[in-house]
Amino acid sequence: MSSIIYPTTNFTATEQLTIERGEGVYVYDTNGKQYLEGLSGLWCTSLGYGNRELIDTTAEQMGKLAFSHMFGGKTHKVGMELAEKLTAMVPVDNARVFFGSSGSDANDTHIKMLRYYFNAIGKPQKRKIISRERSYHGVTVAAASLTGLPVNQTNFDLPIDALGILRTDAPHYYRGALAGESEADFVTRITNNLEQLILREGPDTIAAFIAEPITGASGVIVPPAGYYQKVQAILDKYDILFWADEVITGFGRTGNDFGCTTMGIERPALMTLAKQLSSAYMPISASVIRGDLYDAMVEPSNKLGVFGHGYTYSGHPVACAVALKTLEIYQRDDIFGRAARMGEYLQRRLAEFRDHPLVGEVRGSGLIGALELVADKASGRAFDGGAVGAFAQRACEQHGLITRAVAGSSIAFCPPLIISEAQIDELIEKFGKALADTQDFVTRERLVA
Repeated sequence: MSSIIYPTTNFTATEQLTIERGEGVYVYDTNGKQYLEGLSGLWCTSLGYGNRELIDTTAEQMGKLAFSHMFGGKTHKVGMELAEKLTAMVPVDNARVFFGSSGSDANDTHIKMLRYYFNAIGKPQKRKIISRERSYHGVTVAAASLTGLPVNQTNFDLPIDALGILRTDAPHYYRGALAGESEADFVTRITNNLEQLILREGPDTIAAFIAEPITGASGVIVPPAGYYQKVQAILDKYDILFWADEVITGFGRTGNDFGCTTMGIERPALMTLAKQLSSAYMPISASVIRGDLYDAMVEPSNKLGVFGHGYTYSGHPVACAVALKTLEIYQRDDIFGRAARMGEYLQRRLAEFRDHPLVGEVRGSGLIGALELVADKASGRAFDGGAVGAFAQRACEQHGLITRAVAGSSIAFCPPLIISEAQIDELIEKFGKALADTQDFVTRERLVA
């Protein structure tokens, strides 16, 4: 066993699969076994593995300028070009871009910039942030406080209250609806809960509402129709900023440029980008804010002599070059259009499992989806703990498919955007075999009704 402290891992079950190389939508372990990468690594390798253009871009930029920081007036052309490219793409008015290295640090940056902004405009009390139950926004101290998953918070003693993090309902109809409640009534109830939370806390104390357009680690929750429209109306009513966490849904994942487009979220004030920004070939993130927020911070930074926030690797030139090339490939090769077409096919194929006795719900959009496995299909009763999900994930790997069990017993799918119909068929076939193994397991262990 190596001396690595592994991320998001059971420390009693480390080093179970060693990946050695990747090619296209496949990866290979040290024994040469091939796996279809059904989760794009961690929702991120959109262009698959071994993309020669990205590899060559990395080498070329390293040979030209391997590193240069952006502190104190220094900059470089590739970083400026990437920022301009992003501002032309995002649905944020007069967007300004701050670069980091991960979605977690990008969300931390947003928290700091929100506070800086509201201090600058004379509203220092407006600093609370509304997040949702079953959300995921990262694992740094501040980002993990935004996250609404117990496993990312238990034992860490996070400063949730000190940071002013509030919680509202997860928009998951399957798990959250009351008996006999329609989707429309569910949306009305939980958005009313949101408005009541705002009124109890005081609208003048709340800075922003953060949401993944479609969630990832919490189980690929797709909110019902009309949810975001009602949320936005409430936020506008009380002068609260909408913050879209597009770390997973950005850049074609849902079949559109951004999850905001897919879900009808109009003109967010803040956006968080990472993962598919560079197809994960280099670590890079972007905290995008509306232009008027930036404008308000200019004079305070002048008064202090500096805007006192930044990372050594903010705007790393190699990462910027790779991201710029990734965006070029997306547009040149119509990757988003391809993702939409393949996404429709994937959703149809996943829906074939809807009547399976272990499957409670099939959900997704574009090339992201999940099947929730349940102990009792009729009632929707969930399995206790995560043992069944973990078994299903291992069974997939035994059949040459990499997936991920999330939110207990939901199996998530998020293949590279370059996947073909034939490869989706392969994914479905392999998962079907793993699901049969899982059914045998839960029957043998008497875990089902």
